[in-house]
Amino acid sequence: MKRLIYGIILTFGLFLGQNILFADGVIIIDPPRPPHIPPRISKPEVLPIKYHRVKVDIKDQVATTSIDQVFRNPHDRDLEGTYIFPLPEEAAITDFAMYMDGKRISGEILDKDKAREIYEDIVRRMKDPGLLEYINRNMFKARVYPIPRHGEKRIELVYHQTLNYDAGLCRYTYPLSVERFSPVALEEVTISVKITSKIPIKSLYSPSHEIEPKIEKYQASCSYEAKNVKPDKDFTLYYSVSEKDVGLNLLCHREPDEDGYFLMTISPGELKGKAINKDIVFILDTSGSMSGEKIEQAKEALRFCLNNLSEGDNFNLVGFATEVDSYQEGLVKAEKENIKGALEFLRKLNARGGTNINDALLFSLKMFTDSKRPQMMVFLTDGEPTVGITDMKGILENLAKANRTKARIFVFGVGHDVNTHLLDKISEVHQGVSTYVEPGENIEVKVSSFYSKISEPVLANIALDFSRIRTKEIYPLTLPDIFSGEQLLLLGRYEGEGSTTITLKGYVQGEEKRFLFENKFFKEIKENEFIPRIWATRKIGYLIGEIRLKGESKELVDEIVRLSKEYGIMTPYTSFLVIEKEADSAQWGLPAPVASKMKKEGRQFSLAMESLIGRGAVSSAKEITSLKTEIKEEGPALETVKHVGAKTFYLRDGSWVDSRYKEGTKVKEIKYLSKEYFELLKKKPGLGRYFALAENIIVVFEGECYKVTSEE
Repeated sequence: MKRLIYGIILTFGLFLGQNILFADGVIIIDPPRPPHIPPRISKPEVLPIKYHRVKVDIKDQVATTSIDQVFRNPHDRDLEGTYIFPLPEEAAITDFAMYMDGKRISGEILDKDKAREIYEDIVRRMKDPGLLEYINRNMFKARVYPIPRHGEKRIELVYHQTLNYDAGLCRYTYPLSVERFSPVALEEVTISVKITSKIPIKSLYSPSHEIEPKIEKYQASCSYEAKNVKPDKDFTLYYSVSEKDVGLNLLCHREPDEDGYFLMTISPGELKGKAINKDIVFILDTSGSMSGEKIEQAKEALRFCLNNLSEGDNFNLVGFATEVDSYQEGLVKAEKENIKGALEFLRKLNARGGTNINDALLFSLKMFTDSKRPQMMVFLTDGEPTVGITDMKGILENLAKANRTKARIFVFGVGHDVNTHLLDKISEVHQGVSTYVEPGENIEVKVSSFYSKISEPVLANIALDFSRIRTKEIYPLTLPDIFSGEQLLLLGRYEGEGSTTITLKGYVQGEEKRFLFENKFFKEIKENEFIPRIWATRKIGYLIGEIRLKGESKELVDEIVRLSKEYGIMTPYTSFLVIEKEADSAQWGLPAPVASKMKKEGRQFSLAMESLIGRGAVSSAKEITSLKTEIKEEGPALETVKHVGAKTFYLRDGSWVDSRYKEGTKVKEIKYLSKEYFELLKKKPGLGRYFALAENIIVVFEGECYKVTSEE
């Protein structure tokens, strides 16, 4: 679905030069009638929005979107104007509710040609290109009056649309990208989505906003809520439906003559409730430094884990300090008496002694025997090794030899004194995850939340075969098990195009299963422009992790710099590398004060990565994990970097420059708001979204390079 816009446009006209700005609706305010001519206003003004509430009800691909907005008039006079709403082609307005003196106000639909005239007129008068990305749309239009002084005007709008359905995947988009139209934050934004389907729903995913998907076979729901925000991207939602036990869906993005990008979701779906019996060992550091609140919280967390073992699981509990002790010599069944005994063993553990990490892990690994069941260890520690073998290399070598059954090791580092390099390396090599609990955070909450996710594996030891399509650079590099209620998101690249059969292999209840997904089409497609940036974020996270654990190399730094510049991913560390490598940081949209600040922050991050322990070491470890597991497209961290679709623009000498532009490239120069400017937009409406960014811009589009300069 193409994007819409809603905002408030204020025109304090006649003698005011038609100053207009956008917020979250579109109401064009008429000039005041004499003699009530207000004083000249030098800066455009925006009506604030009290709230913006959206309810979306999707039934078998038919989406009903209900919008409820309240606008405020802060002025000492009544206002009147025109409400306009750019429409996507597939949308139909079914209800518009606004009342004047108790009477319902109606509106009209304008076709593209009439709407274009209004859009162009507004752009010319306001000398702001913001509406250009909507220039090829139909329009809904209604008179709005009065908007009482120091009062409010409520507008309700309902529209229907049929969502596109492609190989079991549906996409819904709701426009929230209003930041460039208004400097005023929205007081409240809520979007709630409910989906019902005759075909089982497998996955629910948003690349744009954080949501908590809830799926119950034929129904699904999610929501987004924020206060005092400036939304800068549309709310996009994907959901898939399938009759198969396991859902696998594919999204692609590929420009002509380039390798493509893909995002794949794998959802257990019908396997939910068929949790695989597992072997699990809980390992608790009981050294002296864990005394007090830390060990009590850790014990409470492990009580939760023990009480939530599944029937059919095997388990054990290990406590270690200078020496290693365990509830039983080996794994025991998760039966009532054994769990009761383990809880009593846990109660008696006290914090004293040193930290013998090497022996604790080796002792626990010996409990596992060859099995097709998932095998995992949950390891909680607050320090670095002080007893026995203490060097990182020796511990890692011992673990590599001892872990014959390829048990996954999940690590919890508590506090700032943990050896983050060691813990991250353990979890990385042994296909687990590192989680850090900082001082003041609750260990119990972190561990119990994590265990709730991994307690019920439904698909283990996963492998993928893409048949005739060549794929590469897939992240995560090692495929994890999939747990009940979870879905796996993979991002990667592919060469060429064509239809293929994807084979997914994995263990279900100890038995190897194969799932075939036919006619999965890797193609040249300009949609799904968010995928390249999420893929690049994950790759950068992996590369930074390599530098942190193995040391810096020219090849790794060069690749991070290239990815950061091309995709506009400017974390403090990546910006630091760009600044260090480039002689003129300003050419990448980094003015001297900003460059200096980011250089300082980047150096601090670089030093933190080299540190084994301390606050900085923990923070850098968490930041890298966040990059490596990114599932949504983040906005740029700098005001001098903007993302429009898959493109990245940098502010250089007052112009926004496409990152794909190369110095010396032949450009077609066009004057802003000239006749040629609008003729080009009519001929190539796809340029509108880029021209909407600014008056002065250089953009590479369909093999041509266009340079727009303002008339001043």
